[in-house]
Amino acid sequence: MSFVDPFTLCIISIVCLSLLGLPIGHAMIASSILYLLISGLDMGTASEQLLNGMFSSYILLAVPLFILAAELMNSGTMTMRLLGFCNAVVGRFPGGLALVNVVQSIIFAGMSGSAIADAAGTGKMMQRMMTKDGKYPPAFAAALTAASAVIGPIIPPSIPMVVYALVSDASIGYLFLAGVVPGIIMGLFQAGYIVFSARRRNFPVEAPVPLRELPKVTLNAFPALLMPVVLLGGIYGGVTTPTEAAAIAALYALLVSAFLYRSVSFRDLYHSLLSSARTTTSIGMLIAGAMVFNYVVTVENIPSILSVWLGGFDLSPVTFLLMVNVILLVLGCLLEGTTILLVIVPVFIPTANMLGIDLVHFGVVCVINIMIGLITPPYGLLLFVMTAISKRPLREIAREIFPFLTAMLVALLLFTLVPDIALWLPRVFGYKG
Repeated sequence: MSFVDPFTLCIISIVCLSLLGLPIGHAMIASSILYLLISGLDMGTASEQLLNGMFSSYILLAVPLFILAAELMNSGTMTMRLLGFCNAVVGRFPGGLALVNVVQSIIFAGMSGSAIADAAGTGKMMQRMMTKDGKYPPAFAAALTAASAVIGPIIPPSIPMVVYALVSDASIGYLFLAGVVPGIIMGLFQAGYIVFSARRRNFPVEAPVPLRELPKVTLNAFPALLMPVVLLGGIYGGVTTPTEAAAIAALYALLVSAFLYRSVSFRDLYHSLLSSARTTTSIGMLIAGAMVFNYVVTVENIPSILSVWLGGFDLSPVTFLLMVNVILLVLGCLLEGTTILLVIVPVFIPTANMLGIDLVHFGVVCVINIMIGLITPPYGLLLFVMTAISKRPLREIAREIFPFLTAMLVALLLFTLVPDIALWLPRVFGYKG
Protein backbone atom coordinates (compact mmCIF):
# COMPACT_ATOMS: atom_id res chain seq x y z
CA MET A 1 0.00 0.00 0.00
CA SER A 2 1.31 3.41 -0.96
CA PHE A 3 1.89 5.88 1.85
CA VAL A 4 0.08 8.57 -0.12
CA ASP A 5 -3.09 6.72 -1.16
CA PRO A 6 -6.41 8.18 0.10
CA PHE A 7 -7.08 5.43 2.65
CA THR A 8 -3.65 5.78 4.25
CA LEU A 9 -4.13 9.56 4.46
CA CYS A 10 -7.54 8.95 6.04
CA ILE A 11 -6.02 6.74 8.76
CA ILE A 12 -3.16 9.19 9.40
CA SER A 13 -5.70 12.02 9.64
CA ILE A 14 -7.80 10.13 12.23
CA VAL A 15 -4.73 9.43 14.36
CA CYS A 16 -3.38 12.99 14.14
CA LEU A 17 -6.74 14.67 14.85
CA SER A 18 -7.30 12.36 17.82
CA LEU A 19 -3.84 13.11 19.22
CA LEU A 20 -4.62 16.82 18.89
CA GLY A 21 -7.62 16.32 21.15
CA LEU A 22 -10.51 16.12 18.68
CA PRO A 23 -13.14 13.55 19.77
CA ILE A 24 -12.72 10.32 17.85
CA GLY A 25 -16.20 10.57 16.31
CA HIS A 26 -15.47 14.00 14.85
CA ALA A 27 -12.03 12.81 13.70
CA MET A 28 -13.57 9.89 11.77
CA ILE A 29 -16.14 12.14 10.07
CA ALA A 30 -13.55 14.76 9.06
CA SER A 31 -11.05 12.15 7.84
CA SER A 32 -13.71 10.25 5.90
CA ILE A 33 -14.76 13.46 4.14
CA LEU A 34 -11.05 14.02 3.30
CA TYR A 35 -10.97 10.50 1.79
CA LEU A 36 -14.08 11.19 -0.33
CA LEU A 37 -12.58 14.49 -1.52
CA ILE A 38 -9.21 13.00 -2.52
CA SER A 39 -10.84 9.94 -4.13
CA GLY A 40 -13.14 12.10 -6.25
CA LEU A 41 -16.27 10.59 -4.71
CA ASP A 42 -19.44 12.50 -3.87
CA MET A 43 -18.83 14.18 -0.50
CA GLY A 44 -22.56 14.18 0.13
CA THR A 45 -22.21 10.44 0.67
CA ALA A 46 -20.93 11.20 4.17
CA SER A 47 -24.25 12.87 5.10
CA GLU A 48 -26.21 10.10 3.39
CA GLN A 49 -24.42 7.37 5.36
CA LEU A 50 -24.77 9.28 8.61
CA LEU A 51 -28.48 9.99 8.20
CA ASN A 52 -29.39 6.55 6.88
CA GLY A 53 -27.46 4.82 9.63
CA MET A 54 -28.75 6.95 12.50
CA PHE A 55 -32.40 7.25 11.50
CA SER A 56 -33.09 3.84 9.96
CA SER A 57 -31.87 1.84 12.96
CA TYR A 58 -34.75 1.39 15.39
CA ILE A 59 -32.54 -0.59 17.77
CA LEU A 60 -30.30 2.46 18.42
CA LEU A 61 -33.17 4.08 20.34
CA ALA A 62 -32.51 1.56 23.11
CA VAL A 63 -29.18 3.22 23.94
CA PRO A 64 -30.46 6.59 25.31
CA LEU A 65 -33.36 4.86 27.05
CA PHE A 66 -31.12 2.43 28.95
CA ILE A 67 -28.86 5.35 29.89
CA LEU A 68 -31.87 7.32 31.18
CA ALA A 69 -33.06 4.33 33.23
CA ALA A 70 -29.64 4.11 34.91
CA GLU A 71 -29.58 7.85 35.61
CA LEU A 72 -33.03 7.76 37.20
CA MET A 73 -32.03 4.86 39.44
CA ASN A 74 -28.89 6.66 40.56
CA SER A 75 -30.72 9.92 41.28
CA GLY A 76 -33.31 8.18 43.48
CA THR A 77 -32.98 5.70 46.33
CA MET A 78 -33.31 2.54 44.24
CA THR A 79 -29.58 1.84 44.36
CA MET A 80 -29.39 2.41 48.15
CA ARG A 81 -32.21 -0.08 48.71
CA LEU A 82 -30.47 -2.59 46.48
CA LEU A 83 -27.25 -2.17 48.45
CA GLY A 84 -29.18 -2.78 51.69
CA PHE A 85 -30.58 -6.01 50.24
CA CYS A 86 -27.15 -7.19 49.02
CA ASN A 87 -25.61 -6.44 52.43
CA ALA A 88 -28.32 -8.49 54.16
CA VAL A 89 -27.58 -11.46 51.87
CA VAL A 90 -23.75 -11.59 51.71
CA GLY A 91 -22.46 -8.99 54.19
CA ARG A 92 -22.08 -11.63 56.94
CA PHE A 93 -19.33 -13.50 55.03
CA PRO A 94 -15.55 -12.73 55.07
CA GLY A 95 -14.94 -9.64 52.97
CA GLY A 96 -18.67 -8.94 53.23
CA LEU A 97 -18.76 -5.40 51.83
CA ALA A 98 -16.49 -6.42 48.96
CA LEU A 99 -18.89 -9.25 48.15
CA VAL A 100 -21.77 -6.76 48.33
CA ASN A 101 -19.94 -4.73 45.67
CA VAL A 102 -19.91 -7.71 43.29
CA VAL A 103 -23.50 -8.81 43.99
CA GLN A 104 -24.91 -5.32 43.54
CA SER A 105 -23.08 -5.05 40.20
CA ILE A 106 -24.70 -8.30 39.04
CA ILE A 107 -28.15 -7.04 40.06
CA PHE A 108 -27.56 -3.54 38.73
CA ALA A 109 -26.37 -5.12 35.45
CA GLY A 110 -29.93 -6.23 34.85
CA MET A 111 -31.05 -2.61 34.80
CA SER A 112 -28.55 -0.21 33.22
CA GLY A 113 -26.35 -1.90 30.58
CA SER A 114 -23.48 0.54 31.14
CA ALA A 115 -20.24 -0.03 33.06
CA ILE A 116 -19.66 3.71 33.41
CA ALA A 117 -23.16 4.19 34.87
CA ASP A 118 -22.48 1.40 37.37
CA ALA A 119 -19.09 2.79 38.46
CA ALA A 120 -20.25 6.40 38.59
CA GLY A 121 -23.52 5.56 40.37
CA THR A 122 -23.32 2.72 42.87
CA GLY A 123 -19.53 2.86 42.63
CA LYS A 124 -19.43 6.15 44.52
CA MET A 125 -21.54 4.73 47.31
CA MET A 126 -19.54 1.49 47.50
CA GLN A 127 -16.26 3.40 47.64
CA ARG A 128 -17.56 5.48 50.53
CA MET A 129 -18.98 2.47 52.41
CA MET A 130 -15.88 0.29 51.95
CA THR A 131 -13.37 2.93 53.05
CA LYS A 132 -15.38 4.26 56.01
CA ASP A 133 -13.43 3.80 59.27
CA GLY A 134 -10.53 2.29 57.32
CA LYS A 135 -12.33 -1.02 56.64
CA TYR A 136 -10.70 -1.50 53.21
CA PRO A 137 -7.72 0.19 51.52
CA PRO A 138 -9.07 2.90 49.19
CA ALA A 139 -7.09 1.54 46.22
CA PHE A 140 -8.52 -1.98 46.71
CA ALA A 141 -12.06 -0.61 46.97
CA ALA A 142 -11.56 1.44 43.79
CA ALA A 143 -10.06 -1.52 41.88
CA LEU A 144 -12.88 -3.83 42.97
CA THR A 145 -15.53 -1.27 42.01
CA ALA A 146 -13.98 -0.89 38.54
CA ALA A 147 -13.72 -4.67 38.08
CA SER A 148 -17.28 -5.39 39.25
CA ALA A 149 -18.66 -2.60 37.03
CA VAL A 150 -17.36 -4.52 34.01
CA ILE A 151 -20.06 -7.14 34.63
CA GLY A 152 -22.76 -4.54 33.85
CA PRO A 153 -22.64 -4.61 30.03
CA ILE A 154 -22.23 -8.40 29.88
CA ILE A 155 -25.45 -9.32 31.70
CA PRO A 156 -28.51 -7.92 29.84
CA PRO A 157 -29.47 -5.28 29.07
CA SER A 158 -26.22 -4.29 27.42
CA ILE A 159 -25.49 -1.16 25.41
CA PRO A 160 -22.34 -2.69 23.80
CA MET A 161 -24.40 -5.69 22.67
CA VAL A 162 -26.95 -3.34 21.13
CA VAL A 163 -24.10 -1.74 19.17
CA TYR A 164 -22.71 -5.18 18.19
CA ALA A 165 -26.17 -6.24 16.96
CA LEU A 166 -26.19 -3.10 14.81
CA VAL A 167 -22.97 -4.05 12.97
CA SER A 168 -23.43 -7.84 12.84
CA ASP A 169 -27.19 -8.32 12.31
CA ALA A 170 -27.13 -10.88 15.14
CA SER A 171 -30.29 -11.18 17.21
CA ILE A 172 -30.21 -8.71 20.08
CA GLY A 173 -32.54 -10.92 22.13
CA TYR A 174 -30.25 -13.96 21.87
CA LEU A 175 -27.18 -11.77 22.47
CA PHE A 176 -28.73 -10.57 25.72
CA LEU A 177 -29.42 -14.15 26.79
CA ALA A 178 -25.90 -15.24 25.86
CA GLY A 179 -24.40 -12.75 28.30
CA VAL A 180 -26.22 -14.00 31.40
CA VAL A 181 -24.15 -17.09 32.28
CA PRO A 182 -20.73 -15.55 31.41
CA GLY A 183 -21.60 -12.46 33.48
CA ILE A 184 -22.53 -14.53 36.52
CA ILE A 185 -19.39 -16.68 36.15
CA MET A 186 -17.22 -13.55 36.03
CA GLY A 187 -18.89 -12.39 39.23
CA LEU A 188 -18.12 -15.76 40.85
CA PHE A 189 -14.47 -15.51 39.80
CA GLN A 190 -14.26 -12.06 41.42
CA ALA A 191 -16.02 -13.30 44.56
CA GLY A 192 -13.56 -16.22 44.79
CA TYR A 193 -10.60 -13.85 44.79
CA ILE A 194 -12.31 -11.65 47.42
CA VAL A 195 -12.86 -14.60 49.79
CA PHE A 196 -9.22 -15.64 49.31
CA SER A 197 -7.97 -12.07 49.95
CA ALA A 198 -10.30 -11.52 52.92
CA ARG A 199 -8.60 -14.24 54.96
CA ARG A 200 -5.10 -13.26 53.87
CA ARG A 201 -5.56 -9.50 54.39
CA ASN A 202 -7.89 -9.62 57.41
CA PHE A 203 -10.82 -7.85 55.77
CA PRO A 204 -13.72 -7.25 58.17
CA VAL A 205 -16.96 -9.17 58.42
CA GLU A 206 -20.10 -7.02 58.54
CA ALA A 207 -22.59 -7.35 61.37
CA PRO A 208 -25.12 -9.94 60.16
CA VAL A 209 -28.64 -8.74 59.48
CA PRO A 210 -31.02 -10.81 61.65
CA LEU A 211 -33.01 -13.32 59.60
CA ARG A 212 -36.27 -11.89 60.95
CA GLU A 213 -35.40 -8.57 59.25
CA LEU A 214 -34.58 -10.14 55.88
CA PRO A 215 -38.23 -10.14 54.63
CA LYS A 216 -38.50 -6.42 55.47
CA VAL A 217 -35.22 -5.59 53.67
CA THR A 218 -36.29 -7.67 50.66
CA LEU A 219 -39.72 -6.01 50.52
CA ASN A 220 -38.05 -2.60 50.74
CA ALA A 221 -35.91 -3.41 47.69
CA PHE A 222 -38.53 -5.52 45.87
CA PRO A 223 -39.71 -2.86 43.36
CA ALA A 224 -36.07 -2.26 42.36
CA LEU A 225 -35.38 -6.03 42.19
CA LEU A 226 -38.46 -6.42 39.99
CA MET A 227 -37.06 -4.16 37.27
CA PRO A 228 -34.90 -6.82 35.52
CA VAL A 229 -37.93 -9.15 35.56
CA VAL A 230 -40.11 -6.50 33.91
CA LEU A 231 -37.39 -5.66 31.40
CA LEU A 232 -36.31 -9.16 30.36
CA GLY A 233 -39.75 -10.72 30.83
CA GLY A 234 -41.13 -8.32 28.23
CA ILE A 235 -38.42 -9.16 25.73
CA TYR A 236 -38.42 -12.94 26.08
CA GLY A 237 -42.14 -13.18 26.61
CA GLY A 238 -42.57 -11.72 23.14
CA VAL A 239 -44.46 -8.71 24.48
CA THR A 240 -41.88 -6.03 23.63
CA THR A 241 -38.86 -5.48 21.41
CA PRO A 242 -35.56 -4.60 23.17
CA THR A 243 -36.10 -0.94 22.27
CA GLU A 244 -39.63 -0.92 23.71
CA ALA A 245 -38.32 -2.73 26.79
CA ALA A 246 -35.72 0.03 27.22
CA ALA A 247 -38.50 2.63 27.17
CA ILE A 248 -40.47 0.62 29.74
CA ALA A 249 -37.34 0.35 31.93
CA ALA A 250 -36.89 4.13 31.91
CA LEU A 251 -40.58 4.70 32.68
CA TYR A 252 -40.55 2.07 35.42
CA ALA A 253 -37.46 3.64 37.05
CA LEU A 254 -39.18 7.04 36.97
CA LEU A 255 -42.48 5.79 38.42
CA VAL A 256 -40.84 3.78 41.20
CA SER A 257 -38.38 6.54 42.15
CA ALA A 258 -40.83 9.44 41.91
CA PHE A 259 -44.13 7.99 43.14
CA LEU A 260 -43.38 4.86 45.15
CA TYR A 261 -40.09 5.82 46.85
CA ARG A 262 -40.74 9.61 46.49
CA SER A 263 -37.02 10.19 46.07
CA VAL A 264 -36.85 12.07 42.74
CA SER A 265 -37.77 15.74 42.47
CA PHE A 266 -38.32 17.75 39.28
CA ARG A 267 -34.78 19.06 39.67
CA ASP A 268 -33.43 15.49 39.88
CA LEU A 269 -35.43 14.53 36.81
CA TYR A 270 -34.05 17.51 34.91
CA HIS A 271 -30.47 16.61 35.82
CA SER A 272 -31.07 12.95 34.86
CA LEU A 273 -32.43 13.99 31.46
CA LEU A 274 -29.55 16.40 30.95
CA SER A 275 -26.90 13.84 31.92
CA SER A 276 -28.53 11.20 29.72
CA ALA A 277 -28.61 13.61 26.77
CA ARG A 278 -24.91 14.41 27.16
CA THR A 279 -23.92 10.75 27.35
CA THR A 280 -26.17 9.87 24.41
CA THR A 281 -24.72 12.69 22.33
CA SER A 282 -21.20 11.44 23.02
CA ILE A 283 -22.11 7.88 22.00
CA GLY A 284 -24.16 9.17 19.03
CA MET A 285 -21.19 11.08 17.62
CA LEU A 286 -19.07 7.94 17.87
CA ILE A 287 -21.73 5.91 16.02
CA ALA A 288 -22.15 8.63 13.38
CA GLY A 289 -18.39 8.85 12.79
CA ALA A 290 -18.04 5.08 12.63
CA MET A 291 -20.86 4.77 10.08
CA VAL A 292 -19.20 7.26 7.75
CA PHE A 293 -15.77 5.65 8.25
CA ASN A 294 -17.24 2.16 7.72
CA TYR A 295 -18.40 3.33 4.29
CA VAL A 296 -14.78 4.18 3.51
CA VAL A 297 -13.70 0.75 4.78
CA THR A 298 -16.35 -0.87 2.55
CA VAL A 299 -15.26 1.11 -0.52
CA GLU A 300 -11.68 -0.06 0.10
CA ASN A 301 -13.01 -3.64 0.48
CA ILE A 302 -10.99 -4.06 3.69
CA PRO A 303 -13.15 -6.82 5.29
CA SER A 304 -12.91 -9.02 2.20
CA ILE A 305 -9.17 -8.38 1.81
CA LEU A 306 -8.58 -9.22 5.47
CA SER A 307 -10.77 -12.32 5.20
CA VAL A 308 -8.78 -13.61 2.21
CA TRP A 309 -5.48 -12.76 3.91
CA LEU A 310 -6.43 -14.56 7.11
CA GLY A 311 -7.75 -17.49 5.06
CA GLY A 312 -4.25 -17.92 3.64
CA PHE A 313 -3.01 -18.83 7.14
CA ASP A 314 -5.44 -21.76 7.38
CA LEU A 315 -6.58 -20.64 10.83
CA SER A 316 -8.83 -22.86 12.92
CA PRO A 317 -11.85 -21.18 14.61
CA VAL A 318 -10.13 -21.43 18.02
CA THR A 319 -6.88 -19.91 16.73
CA PHE A 320 -8.82 -17.08 15.09
CA LEU A 321 -10.76 -16.37 18.29
CA LEU A 322 -7.55 -16.33 20.36
CA MET A 323 -5.98 -13.93 17.85
CA VAL A 324 -9.04 -11.66 18.02
CA ASN A 325 -8.82 -11.76 21.84
CA VAL A 326 -5.22 -10.53 21.77
CA ILE A 327 -5.98 -7.76 19.25
CA LEU A 328 -9.07 -6.51 21.11
CA LEU A 329 -7.34 -6.64 24.51
CA VAL A 330 -4.47 -4.53 23.17
CA LEU A 331 -6.82 -2.08 21.43
CA GLY A 332 -8.96 -1.93 24.56
CA CYS A 333 -6.02 -0.38 26.40
CA LEU A 334 -5.93 2.44 23.86
CA LEU A 335 -9.37 3.00 22.32
CA GLU A 336 -12.90 3.58 23.57
CA GLY A 337 -15.04 0.41 23.49
CA THR A 338 -17.80 1.72 21.19
CA THR A 339 -15.16 2.74 18.63
CA ILE A 340 -13.72 -0.79 18.64
CA LEU A 341 -17.19 -2.32 18.22
CA LEU A 342 -18.10 -0.02 15.36
CA VAL A 343 -14.81 0.12 13.46
CA ILE A 344 -12.63 -2.91 14.31
CA VAL A 345 -15.09 -5.73 15.04
CA PRO A 346 -16.97 -5.46 11.67
CA VAL A 347 -13.67 -6.19 9.91
CA PHE A 348 -13.48 -9.57 11.68
CA ILE A 349 -17.11 -10.62 11.11
CA PRO A 350 -16.69 -11.95 7.50
CA THR A 351 -13.80 -14.15 8.63
CA ALA A 352 -15.80 -15.38 11.63
CA ASN A 353 -18.63 -16.29 9.26
CA MET A 354 -16.23 -18.04 6.89
CA LEU A 355 -14.83 -20.15 9.76
CA GLY A 356 -18.32 -21.10 10.95
CA ILE A 357 -18.07 -19.22 14.26
CA ASP A 358 -21.46 -18.46 15.78
CA LEU A 359 -22.00 -14.68 15.67
CA VAL A 360 -23.81 -14.64 19.02
CA HIS A 361 -20.87 -16.38 20.70
CA PHE A 362 -18.46 -14.11 18.81
CA GLY A 363 -20.38 -11.06 20.03
CA VAL A 364 -20.15 -12.15 23.67
CA VAL A 365 -16.39 -12.77 23.32
CA CYS A 366 -15.89 -9.35 21.68
CA VAL A 367 -17.93 -7.49 24.31
CA ILE A 368 -16.09 -9.22 27.20
CA ASN A 369 -12.74 -8.31 25.62
CA ILE A 370 -13.77 -4.68 25.29
CA MET A 371 -15.08 -4.57 28.87
CA ILE A 372 -11.80 -5.98 30.18
CA GLY A 373 -10.08 -3.19 28.23
CA LEU A 374 -11.92 -0.70 30.45
CA ILE A 375 -9.83 -1.83 33.45
CA THR A 376 -6.55 -2.54 31.64
CA PRO A 377 -3.69 -0.10 32.34
CA PRO A 378 -2.49 2.33 31.16
CA TYR A 379 -5.63 3.80 29.55
CA GLY A 380 -8.54 1.81 30.99
CA LEU A 381 -11.41 4.29 31.19
CA LEU A 382 -12.86 2.83 34.40
CA LEU A 383 -9.49 3.21 36.10
CA PHE A 384 -9.61 6.95 35.41
CA VAL A 385 -13.22 7.12 36.67
CA MET A 386 -12.26 5.41 39.93
CA THR A 387 -9.11 7.53 40.26
CA ALA A 388 -11.35 10.60 40.25
CA ILE A 389 -13.83 9.06 42.70
CA SER A 390 -11.32 7.55 45.15
CA LYS A 391 -8.69 10.35 44.95
CA ARG A 392 -5.97 7.65 44.82
CA PRO A 393 -3.09 7.61 42.31
CA LEU A 394 -3.62 5.48 39.20
CA ARG A 395 -0.55 3.33 40.00
CA GLU A 396 -2.08 2.21 43.33
CA ILE A 397 -5.37 1.21 41.71
CA ALA A 398 -3.53 -0.49 38.84
CA ARG A 399 -1.56 -2.58 41.35
CA GLU A 400 -4.77 -3.77 43.00
CA ILE A 401 -6.57 -4.41 39.70
CA PHE A 402 -4.13 -7.04 38.38
CA PRO A 403 -5.49 -10.01 40.39
CA PHE A 404 -9.03 -9.18 39.21
CA LEU A 405 -7.71 -8.76 35.67
CA THR A 406 -6.04 -12.17 35.84
CA ALA A 407 -9.25 -13.82 37.05
CA MET A 408 -11.25 -12.19 34.25
CA LEU A 409 -8.73 -13.22 31.58
CA VAL A 410 -9.00 -16.83 32.78
CA ALA A 411 -12.80 -16.54 32.52
CA LEU A 412 -12.47 -15.02 29.02
CA LEU A 413 -10.31 -17.96 27.90
CA LEU A 414 -12.95 -20.35 29.25
CA PHE A 415 -15.76 -18.59 27.33
CA THR A 416 -13.64 -18.53 24.17
CA LEU A 417 -12.84 -22.24 24.23
CA VAL A 418 -16.28 -23.43 25.37
CA PRO A 419 -18.98 -21.65 23.29
CA ASP A 420 -21.74 -23.66 24.99
CA ILE A 421 -21.29 -21.57 28.15
CA ALA A 422 -22.66 -18.55 26.29
CA LEU A 423 -25.00 -20.41 23.92
CA TRP A 424 -26.71 -22.72 26.41
CA LEU A 425 -29.34 -20.22 27.59
CA PRO A 426 -30.19 -18.88 24.08
CA ARG A 427 -30.69 -22.50 22.93
CA VAL A 428 -33.07 -23.09 25.83
CA PHE A 429 -35.15 -20.23 24.39
CA GLY A 430 -35.08 -21.65 20.85
CA TYR A 431 -31.83 -20.39 19.34
CA LYS A 432 -30.67 -22.73 16.55
CA GLY A 433 -27.02 -21.59 16.41
